[in-house]
Amino acid sequence: MGWVQRRRDHGGLIFIDLRDREGIIQLALDPDRDLASLKKAEQVRNEFVLAVHGKVSPRPEGTVNPKMKTGEVEVEISELRILNRSETPPFMIDEYTEVAENIRLKYRFLDLRRPVLQNNLRLRHLVAKTVRNYLDEQGFIEIETPVLTKSTPEGARDYLVPSRVNTGNFYALPQSPQLFKQLLMVSGFDRYFQIVKCFRDEDLRADRQPEFTQIDCELSYVSRDDVMTIMEGMMATIFKVAIDVEVALPIPRLSYTEALDRFGVDNPDLRFDLELITITALVADSQFKVFADVAANGGLVKALNAKGCATFSRKELDGLTDFVKIYGAKGLAWVKVTEEGWQSPIAKFFTADELAALNRELGAEVGDLLLFVADKPSITNEALGRLRGRLGQKLGLTRKDDYRFVWITDFPLFEYDEEEKRHVAVHHPFTSPLEEDIPRLDSAPGSVRAQAYDLVLNGSEVGGGSIRIHDPAVQIRMFELLGIDAAEAREKFGFLLDALSFGAPPHGGIAFGLDRLMMILTGAESIRDVIAFPKTQKATCLLSEAPNEVSEKQLQELGIRLRARQK
Repeated sequence: MGWVQRRRDHGGLIFIDLRDREGIIQLALDPDRDLASLKKAEQVRNEFVLAVHGKVSPRPEGTVNPKMKTGEVEVEISELRILNRSETPPFMIDEYTEVAENIRLKYRFLDLRRPVLQNNLRLRHLVAKTVRNYLDEQGFIEIETPVLTKSTPEGARDYLVPSRVNTGNFYALPQSPQLFKQLLMVSGFDRYFQIVKCFRDEDLRADRQPEFTQIDCELSYVSRDDVMTIMEGMMATIFKVAIDVEVALPIPRLSYTEALDRFGVDNPDLRFDLELITITALVADSQFKVFADVAANGGLVKALNAKGCATFSRKELDGLTDFVKIYGAKGLAWVKVTEEGWQSPIAKFFTADELAALNRELGAEVGDLLLFVADKPSITNEALGRLRGRLGQKLGLTRKDDYRFVWITDFPLFEYDEEEKRHVAVHHPFTSPLEEDIPRLDSAPGSVRAQAYDLVLNGSEVGGGSIRIHDPAVQIRMFELLGIDAAEAREKFGFLLDALSFGAPPHGGIAFGLDRLMMILTGAESIRDVIAFPKTQKATCLLSEAPNEVSEKQLQELGIRLRARQK
């Protein structure tokens, strides 16, 4: 039984390709054997649903199709039934037809019949099954946490759900099960996990959705190393079972500071080298005012050497300049290294000794392209780090079948928000500082490091977690440093503070983005290709036309009145 992929009439002998989730099989109908089935077969069109009975036989000599898994056999039909008819589909159900994504999403039930999406979702099932088996063997218990919960807006915006029973009050959909999984540790479950839906009202992009799925874990009586060791074992198991790839353990680790120094970003792609090199000291006294001024004002000057790229055209260089401006850089200086020396608008500003020193530091050779950014450290690092990733793709250095994991550790606990004029948590307010840094919480909070860890794969953060604060006094101090006073802390997080005061064990955990992980495992270009019913970049569902307006009666029951939209 299945859907008709296509029907071919060869002078009375009819062939039908029948498709189900396992693949395609050729059906052969000889008019001399079954006239009734022949008449039905003549009515068949693409995507009709058929049931057939027949004999599996070798295909005749010369008709074997080596491109099909079933290409050596066919089913000689003895009975054919049409179970349902189909209108002409808006696109061909195959792997080769190019279809606009908005059409695919509007007819998602047809799009999901395509083999590539069928395979993606079946692999997703296998990964989820593998995760459950591995964590069960490690002593974890799967426990569901609430979907309707309390709004605690520390991070992304919440999706709010109005309550009819408690008019004027709202639930929030969870951004993560963070607080509940910590409560489970206080409750004595030791090791919890959940494959869970989470919700964030954020601006979307290719690897982000308003609702997403996490592999969520929490453990008691563990150190940072314990969590990382167990979870990298899970990743190795997933990759072996799902795509037969061996992940070398242990996974290498980089501190946050080293990652920024070498790669400019805290999610570096380690499939290629092309590391950033700090040259601030070398150019501090140069005649090139842009570099010298940045160095004098405590900024950062960095460069990368794109080996063999001196052939880039001026148009390509202008494109790279426009790219770094996206990340706040004011410009991009470039140098082509030739037989005659530096070919660049900035070459005249450097002495022979300075040029020689820069060439040595950058490992410059004839044919190389040197790229420079000078700005405050955060801009220099991100702009040049993102440019590094862009060049890796442009130069073909990012093979999809090459998987490079790295743990990033020792993140800052806080970062300063210039708009709000206060410190905010880099991860979340429940992350524990490194014990040796706790004495600096009051005197130098910006220097305090977190017991946090991210797992990065091929330049994408696929998971992140931390050891949590289990001492209520430290948690209260953390809230104070974030500008949350005692009354606000009690209002928003009172149930957590109560739980911590009743003998909370040391605990920590991690969450992995299942959708993003599946995107890498399948090689998909978009996260929407590994989710059955995804949203668009405007957070809409073209299939069901959600979100939609609701009736006045529903609004009245909820005690909600809508303002007229301004034109």
